[in-house]
Amino acid sequence: MGEPVLPPMSSQRPYLLRALYEWIVDNGMTPHVLVDARMPGVRVPPHTVKDGQVVLNIAERAVVRLEMDNDALRFSARFNGVSQSVVVPMAAVIAVYARETGQGMALPPDLHSGEPGELVEGEAEASVPAAADENPPEADPPKRGAHLRIVK
Repeated sequence: MGEPVLPPMSSQRPYLLRALYEWIVDNGMTPHVLVDARMPGVRVPPHTVKDGQVVLNIAERAVVRLEMDNDALRFSARFNGVSQSVVVPMAAVIAVYARETGQGMALPPDLHSGEPGELVEGEAEASVPAAADENPPEADPPKRGAHLRIVK
């Protein structure tokens, strides 16, 4: 007799996202998510996407009607003064972190329900961007080269 067949568990990603969001907010920091904008179902303003990714500020002061259900992250936010609806399927959320410290985590890939240990196609690891000042909820501004100035 083999081992009992257990029903597949739901994705842990939305639970981790909600827990980390709460932890970041409880510590007085600004929660940001790194999103793979190339994933199907992602709806973000095209001008915010850089190299197929976008960083979104999801702090309460930056968004309206924030919803984090098991399928997607949804909210409305102003981009260049225009209110827009944003939808990010859970599979497209790469990481969640605090803007001020960079602390947070890359979300683990989901596993196929039928194949233990096999990663879902399209999942990839990514590093969390360094913390940077920005105006919510815009994507991180373009990086500039270092500028040194001699002070006498």
